[in-house]
Amino acid sequence: MKKMFLFLIVASAFSCAKKVSQESVNTTPKEPKKEAVVGADTDSHGCKASAGYTWSVLKKDCIRIFENSTKLNHAEDGKTYSTVSYVIFDGNKAELFLDTQKESILLERKSEGDSWVNGDWQLIPWKGYVLKKGEKILYTGE
Repeated sequence: MKKMFLFLIVASAFSCAKKVSQESVNTTPKEPKKEAVVGADTDSHGCKASAGYTWSVLKKDCIRIFENSTKLNHAEDGKTYSTVSYVIFDGNKAELFLDTQKESILLERKSEGDSWVNGDWQLIPWKGYVLKKGEKILYTGE
């Protein structure tokens, strides 16, 4: 009886060892993980988003829109939003960087004191700035 019990233990050990070795032979090697290079997030214009740079059509350069720009806040329905939008000025032109738009929007005014306009977008210099699309006020800023 002891011999039979010992034989079963030895046989099952060999059986398990053979199965483990076959599994390791049949597995295909995994490709090494590609590491993301920090700071390699340049866009088509060479602007590094991780450093806060965005391409400005108006300035024709990579800029940090939160520096030297006017901040616009949502003016809709009294809700608090965690995002902001910005506008930069250059002479009679203005460029909007809105959190709701993928691309910036260029506006132009005819003379000083007028509103900047592009289609149904209108930036009005009134108690700071008011940005409207059509008849709806979307943003205000100082």
